[in-house]
Amino acid sequence: MFSVLINAVLSSSPDYDRLFESLSWPSESWPGTERLEALTAFVEGLGPLLADSDTTPSACAKRRRIQDKIESVIWTQCLPLFSRISAEAGEGVRCRDSTAAACRLVSVCVPLCDDAVPGRVALSVLPSLQLSEEELAGPGRLSVEVASEVMAALMPSLSADEQLTLTTLSAALSCIKTLPDALVSKITVRLLLTLLNCCSGARLKSILKMILDDLCSWHCTDSTPVVTERALLCLTAMSDHLLIPNDHSSSSSSCEPDPRLSLQFWRMVQDGLTHRDSVSRKRALYLLKRCVALSEDEQLDCPLCPSGEDETLFKWDPNRSKLLREFWEDYALVMETLEENQVHVVRPVLNRIDTLIQTTVNDSQASGQGLFHPSWLLCVYQRMFHSENKSLMREGVCHLLELQVLQQPAFALAFSQFIVGPFMDVLSETSLFQRSAGQSVGDCPELGAKLQVFMTTFFSSLPSEHRGCVLLQLIQQLGSKHWCAVPLLFLSQALSKLPPSPQLGIEGLTALREVLRCTMITHQVLLRGAAQCFLLNSALCLTDMSAVTLDDVFSFLMHFRADESLCRGTQIWNQLCSWLSDNEGSFKPRIMDGDSTGAATKKETVRGYVQGEIHAYLRVPASTGKSEVRQVNNSICRHDYSSGFYSQFSHFPGQTERLPDSKEADKLARAVLLCVDMEKSQPGEDITNTLESLLSPLLDTLSRVSTNIYLPLRKSDKSLQLVLRLFQLGEPPSCQQAGAEQGDSVMVAMEKLILKLVDPIQEFILRKLCGDLQELFDVERSELYLSVLRQLVVMYSSTPQHHSKIQQSNFPKLVKHSLKVLQEPSQQVPSVANQVARAVAMASLATVCGLVEQDVIDIRSETISALKALNDFFYSSLSPSSQSQSSLGNFNKRLLKPQTGDWSSELGVQDWGRIAANFMRDQWLCLSFLIKAFGIPEVSRAPDTLKAALSCSVEALALLPSDLVLPVLTFMETVLPQLLLEEEALCVEAVTLSWELVQGLSTNAHDFWPALKGFISMAFHPKLLELTHTKARKFMATLKQTAAELTELSQSKSGVFGVLLQHCCQTWLPTDRGCAAQADAVFSSVSSHIDILADACIYGPVFRRDQRLIQDVQTYVEQLGEECVGEVAVTSDNRDDQFPRTCVLGFLSRLDSSNLQHERVIEELVISLLKKDNDISKSKVRYYSNSLQHRIKNRVWQTLLLLLPKLREEFVSTLLNRVYEAGFCSNQASVKYLIEWTMILILIRYPQHMDSFWACFNMDHEKTKTSVCTFLSVLVHFNVIIPNLKDKMVQLRKALDIILQWCFNHNFSVRLYALLALKRVWSLAEVQAEEWVDGLGGLSTVIKACLNQAEAMQSTGNANKNWIRIQEHFFFGAFHPIRDYSVETIFYTFPSLSELADDEWIPPWKFEKLSCFSESPSFPLKNPAPDLSQLQPGDWIQQDRSEQDKEERWAEVQKKITPWRLGIQEQEPELQLVPPQRAARLGKLHGTLLVVASLIDKPTNLGGLCRTCEIFGASALVLDSLRHVSDKHFQSLSVSSELWLPLLEVKPVELTDFLQLKKSEGYCIVGVEQTANSQSLQDYQFPEKTLLLLGNEREGIPANLLQMLDVCVEIPQQGVIRSLNVHVSAALLIWEYTRQHLTSGSAEVNSKLS
Repeated sequence: MFSVLINAVLSSSPDYDRLFESLSWPSESWPGTERLEALTAFVEGLGPLLADSDTTPSACAKRRRIQDKIESVIWTQCLPLFSRISAEAGEGVRCRDSTAAACRLVSVCVPLCDDAVPGRVALSVLPSLQLSEEELAGPGRLSVEVASEVMAALMPSLSADEQLTLTTLSAALSCIKTLPDALVSKITVRLLLTLLNCCSGARLKSILKMILDDLCSWHCTDSTPVVTERALLCLTAMSDHLLIPNDHSSSSSSCEPDPRLSLQFWRMVQDGLTHRDSVSRKRALYLLKRCVALSEDEQLDCPLCPSGEDETLFKWDPNRSKLLREFWEDYALVMETLEENQVHVVRPVLNRIDTLIQTTVNDSQASGQGLFHPSWLLCVYQRMFHSENKSLMREGVCHLLELQVLQQPAFALAFSQFIVGPFMDVLSETSLFQRSAGQSVGDCPELGAKLQVFMTTFFSSLPSEHRGCVLLQLIQQLGSKHWCAVPLLFLSQALSKLPPSPQLGIEGLTALREVLRCTMITHQVLLRGAAQCFLLNSALCLTDMSAVTLDDVFSFLMHFRADESLCRGTQIWNQLCSWLSDNEGSFKPRIMDGDSTGAATKKETVRGYVQGEIHAYLRVPASTGKSEVRQVNNSICRHDYSSGFYSQFSHFPGQTERLPDSKEADKLARAVLLCVDMEKSQPGEDITNTLESLLSPLLDTLSRVSTNIYLPLRKSDKSLQLVLRLFQLGEPPSCQQAGAEQGDSVMVAMEKLILKLVDPIQEFILRKLCGDLQELFDVERSELYLSVLRQLVVMYSSTPQHHSKIQQSNFPKLVKHSLKVLQEPSQQVPSVANQVARAVAMASLATVCGLVEQDVIDIRSETISALKALNDFFYSSLSPSSQSQSSLGNFNKRLLKPQTGDWSSELGVQDWGRIAANFMRDQWLCLSFLIKAFGIPEVSRAPDTLKAALSCSVEALALLPSDLVLPVLTFMETVLPQLLLEEEALCVEAVTLSWELVQGLSTNAHDFWPALKGFISMAFHPKLLELTHTKARKFMATLKQTAAELTELSQSKSGVFGVLLQHCCQTWLPTDRGCAAQADAVFSSVSSHIDILADACIYGPVFRRDQRLIQDVQTYVEQLGEECVGEVAVTSDNRDDQFPRTCVLGFLSRLDSSNLQHERVIEELVISLLKKDNDISKSKVRYYSNSLQHRIKNRVWQTLLLLLPKLREEFVSTLLNRVYEAGFCSNQASVKYLIEWTMILILIRYPQHMDSFWACFNMDHEKTKTSVCTFLSVLVHFNVIIPNLKDKMVQLRKALDIILQWCFNHNFSVRLYALLALKRVWSLAEVQAEEWVDGLGGLSTVIKACLNQAEAMQSTGNANKNWIRIQEHFFFGAFHPIRDYSVETIFYTFPSLSELADDEWIPPWKFEKLSCFSESPSFPLKNPAPDLSQLQPGDWIQQDRSEQDKEERWAEVQKKITPWRLGIQEQEPELQLVPPQRAARLGKLHGTLLVVASLIDKPTNLGGLCRTCEIFGASALVLDSLRHVSDKHFQSLSVSSELWLPLLEVKPVELTDFLQLKKSEGYCIVGVEQTANSQSLQDYQFPEKTLLLLGNEREGIPANLLQMLDVCVEIPQQGVIRSLNVHVSAALLIWEYTRQHLTSGSAEVNSKLS
């Protein structure tokens, strides 16, 4: 339109200046797009005039003037406009349209100006491209987007200027490296591609080589994911120029820019294939496929000549073209399929990975060097490891673990760095170690077992010279991050299974030590201990003795905890002793200070090492730590006896030095014990002599400890530390102590040696405790002394002479001194000495009380009378006026923080608070013992004394830290029962506050379990349980609420409910029952707490997968036995989820039905359980197999089966209808079998109820439906019921009559059950009497016909299979209701055969572990017959489902109406018009949305898309070929919409140029693709001029077109499947575009109307 008008104006010889002036605009204004297009058309029309050959002066002047005007348009019109556009924020439609129009104007103006003008314009624009990311476009500067568009418009005119071209190229590459991600693709498309399109020949090749070299160099120096992503974007964009056949015959072939010859290019591609961004992976695969296709087309060797590079990642041999093509086709298929996130899609192509590997192996063996580099295989695995789908990740890991090719040394070495790096990273994912299908609880996870085999195979296959290095790297990788407990456990186990070989030196032990530190952070103590055991085994197998010294070994052993792994008496300890013995003399000699070179070659024995270490340990410099002259020691380390609060204190003049680091004593004590245990196995060794010679320096020091006043205090402390650690580490594990007490000759010999020195040690300690400890660090020193004293007293408690001496003199003296210190009046200004003395005194008293409570000290001794004085002290100072107050004189006394001395400013509030807390804790240790031993002193007895004591204990709960409240709970346990009835509110407060504190400890495993036991003993005291609701309503309500909260906590913390239940069961029914009257009184309280029993019967939390995984692995570790001593060393309570059930079932098994109280409890429990079952059945929530509801119902009926023999006949009569009602409910198979078994047993025991059973068959058939199968199943076992029936013939006839009715039911399942019942009952009838059978007359004929028909089912397909399978089913075949009545059948065999989850199976050994379980001949623990246990799990499945498949095929098909059937008159002339004109005739308007579908190749998708575009008014649909329109599949979906919609043809190869053209016209190119920067469809605002580019059905948008997109839009998804059909995706975007513009259009109309 513009061109026609302009040509008309120009043909009339106009005034050009006036035209320029009228079409121009003020520099500060923003012209409309129409004005820009008009000026463009005008300038374009001046082209022929400027090209005129008229050389007259006037003509030349005229041309010169016009040229000046045109140049002025560029400088005064266009460039200011570009600056104005750049100043606008964002990318609005106005900016985009104006930029495109202005750039077209520049592209028209520049060719008409002087040759120098394009260069000058470019030089003015280029600085804008060199802005950094942080800089903004200032005055005169253009934004990067605008500058790139301007340079693209100038490029055709600049191509002749080589220097300027290179400058532009350099600026573009710089932009790609520095600009934000959103701008990189624009620069690549608008600058690089335009530049390449404008060059040709040698110059094009030179530019391509420059770009390729620059990108490869950039990636080589910085191979980060961002660099890889951007480099691949550029290479993909240039692929049409780079990857084209070259003329190798010419002399210039060596200069060809061939990326296939670059090692760095292939590394870039491999990095891209494993990139986190899906678009980068797509680009890398695209480049790989293009390179393969080019190599196949050229049929030339690649590389053409041997390269100087170290390795070649890609090769091509034309003689093996078929093999290479198949390999890379498979490779591309695998990598493309791995983009899917669904395992069932990926699994079928996993065999292609095996093909790739085998091809690589065969090729390597055939040609030596090979065409396929192993690194391509690693890309496949790494891609699987990065999958979002954990199942796919697991598939990849398992596939690699089973890789046979790694048995070849070359491949093992090639894979080694991948194994050490990415493979170790993916193994840190805990979920990989889930049990596989078919594995039982306690089995080693499939991945764990495979990992063991893999590690052994892999390291055995590595070349021997590389094994040590790779192994060290792997262990260092393990220690470089914090691992979860489960992966670390199985990796440690795999390492421990490696064949013994000397691989690790001191660096290896250091690396293993770091891994040990990783194990310490996990909360699962059992797994932590197991991992330590495996790591120690690894060290024993893999250490190179010649590279490490004995000191290195013992320093390494320090990091293994005695209470978790390296415990004396365990198998690992014995292995360590054997290892030291076998390798003695093989260790690297130590080079001591002052040693000569010759001395270093002397072999060092373990005994020699230990002796030297003891001498060095006790060698204390004379200037350090004398007992009287106290020196400062600056090398302070934390020790084990204190809580570490002193670690920040500095020493001050006149202050005692800190205790030596106990780690030295720990290391030395372990070395001594290992040495002695190692030597005791040698013949002729005397343990006592060995110990005495080893410990002689220690024994000598201890003998002088109380008499030598010049003995350094530090030396005394170190000797006591060593003695204490020797006894602590020498004790066997708690589970072995019973048998080890008599047999441990080492500890017996050590006790004899120490017993000789008891007096000096004791005198020294008592002297220190009785007044010498008065400074800050003496508090921690007192803890050491008291620990040693406690150990000595326990040791010689069986020795009369020492025992009587300490009772008669030493302990009374200590108690009296401590009491005297506490009775001293408080100082106005507390001093350090005074407060330290009080802390030491209270700690001493707590120790004495603890020893008396353990019965180590005789209750009649002098110590007891001294403790009574202590009891008087606590309850003294109680004035009459204060008796009503909730306080006592010396309860909750606190230490006062010293305010004097230079050190006080250094002492933190938190540190002193901990010391004060320990002081208060020690008070309550004394009080909890004294209240039980002596009660309240008579002199202090008053009505409110006990109340005041309880109030003080409640106050102490608030004052003490949560982890120190246990002694307060113990005190409350004694006081609460005495006070409850008088002070109920206070008791409720005590229980509530205690429970809150215990809950707060739930994340602290060390303190939680003792506190929980203490709380339960207190709150659920037998006397409190006996209370009824009428006596203490509030307290009982609190107790019930607490029990409910305990159960709830147990859902997330295993073992909590078990502690409560074990306590209650032991309280109600003690194993050792005393007085019968007292026992009955306690048992009577069960009825008040029947809910606890009922909850225990159905207890079993359904854990999350991660929690279940931990439980499974712990069970596996427990079943390893002595192979993993973590199970032996770790002292843990029973935290098994099934323990509450086994415990309560053991309790129920011991109930005596002849005891009226027991009988009442049983009946109440049965009613409660049936109610729970009924509630689930009546609820509207549908429950599925292995859901919580299913499990609860199953547990209910298992318990009822166990209790059935204990029920009274009268009670069973009242229950029978409820049992029948349960049978009519819809139940899972496992529940159904239990209900049927219950019915059978009831009818066997009480045959008089047979009539009520027959009545069940007379109920409304609609109500029964298939539930009647339950009652028919009972009749299948009629053979065990009939012997107890009176009128057998009558009952048989009744059974046959009823069964026959159901043989003709419309439901297949019912008919099947009825036929089976008929077969079994008829066989009984035949056995009874032939004449009776003959008397049935016609009925007999009918029965036989039915049975013959059933047996002849083999010709009816699935019916016959089902008939055979139901007869073979365990419940109707091997199972016998009476013979198989056992604990094993109910709780283990039935659940396993009914396909219940295996965590519901309770094996018999769990009941055997219970001391309280009672079995009887009629109800044995194990099943006497093996028939059931030999069967495989499984249930018969009904397969006759033809009725469900009879659907009306066309019932829901929508009736479509096509426009050409509307009966429009004179339709033919309409069809002669172009589509927009036809649409206009019908009043339809088209929008500006352009849909490009050239990449879609399925006619059905194109037909549906054409229809969608027409309906929503797209401007046009672009196809790859217009021949699709005549395709019948296209037409079946398009329903004539192609007649009303403009269709364009653009081939896929032409798309790049087409999109560039549309960009220049101002279109915004939108693609549907999931990328890192994609925008959600619900958030994106479509510009009016939008081009929607649709991808191919399988591959999506090709990688070489992705950078052409301005915006990637993704459709929000909620499901698992990641991709929509391309037509559906397009329809969603087209509708959203239409909706937005319909809304905006209506808004504009409304604004105009208003």
